[in-house]
Amino acid sequence: MKITYLINQYPKVSHSFIRREILALEKQDFEVQRIAVRGWDGELVDEEDIQERIRTRYILQVGFMKLLLATLATFFAAPRLFFQVLRLAIKMGLRAERPLPIHLIYLAEACCMVPWMRQAGSQHIHAHFGTNSAEVAMFASMLSGIPYSITIHGSEEFDKPEFLWLNEKISRSAFVAGISSFGRSQIYRWASYADWPKVAVVHCGIEPAFHAGPPVLVTSLNRIVCVGRLCEQKGQLLLINAVNQLVIKGIDVELVLAGDGEMRAPIEALIAEYGLQARVRITGWISGEVVREELLASRGMVLPSFAEGLPVVVMEAMALRRPVLSTYIAGIPELVVPGETGWLFTAGDVDALVKALEDFLATPIVTLQQMGETAHYRVIERHSIDTEAAKLAKLFRAAPLSLRGKV
Repeated sequence: MKITYLINQYPKVSHSFIRREILALEKQDFEVQRIAVRGWDGELVDEEDIQERIRTRYILQVGFMKLLLATLATFFAAPRLFFQVLRLAIKMGLRAERPLPIHLIYLAEACCMVPWMRQAGSQHIHAHFGTNSAEVAMFASMLSGIPYSITIHGSEEFDKPEFLWLNEKISRSAFVAGISSFGRSQIYRWASYADWPKVAVVHCGIEPAFHAGPPVLVTSLNRIVCVGRLCEQKGQLLLINAVNQLVIKGIDVELVLAGDGEMRAPIEALIAEYGLQARVRITGWISGEVVREELLASRGMVLPSFAEGLPVVVMEAMALRRPVLSTYIAGIPELVVPGETGWLFTAGDVDALVKALEDFLATPIVTLQQMGETAHYRVIERHSIDTEAAKLAKLFRAAPLSLRGKV
């Protein structure tokens, strides 16, 4: 089966789970056309991402004139159909987070990618994230008759579902995948009851190569690692406050912030304010292999997020037999079991975070090793990339072959 994957930006350091999903589908006899809106000039650190960029076609890379010509060609080929899609784009643009002209650009992007899909013989469009990529996929589906589906991750989609017209995107889709049971419940909130049967849970997956090799014992060092983009929703500022409290109490601790992002400057300023430069290290963007090395060199992984879907880094840490400390939000409690695979604490509560870190650092290594083993088997059972890709493949094959007449 030939399918098209549409992503807003691909490849990307934080989108390695999409790459794993595509490669797993190709092992299951799918031909996958990669289309992205942007990403041809982004900084990459993984060799696999560099190879994926070669395989990807980029809409905005064609330039304004080609977008305009593609739009005019679509109009002249089927003016009535074009105006039906244009009417929807205008309706969505009049009540949205982004202004109307942006939604007209989404329509132009759809006009650009439709000939690419037809040339590739694509039978289905799949978009990751319920934001602009889902809107472009919906328009492209309406113009081409090729059905589309969406993987909705959260938390961004659930922060502003009405302004993203999530109900409209769900209603017109062949199916929608949520990455956790919690995610499915939030999709139910914004979908019509009649559309509930088309919502499925397909987890993000871990590939065997990531956790291959003999187990690495938990280190005796009091080193914890936080993996993720440096941004408001990940809670790193709260974590710096917690580390400062531990140091004041005389507790030895070392923190590695593995990642980069828009909050790096405020985080560095707070580290300097508390004089924690010798205790906290920021790696910047690093490859998946270096993330793996940082996790293996740690005692455990901490992620004090305020908003999430179900973080892939939690799965990765557990696959590498590292206990996880995270918050009681979204899909995280579906994977992290307190006392068995890690610690959970209330989001936004620095005292609760300090208490969890204290308990974790005081736990004997042998106990942490046992928790790590339990975590490993739990995540392998629930998040094998080949198993999850097989679920998605079944949904693709069961989708209608055409959405003609459903504009």
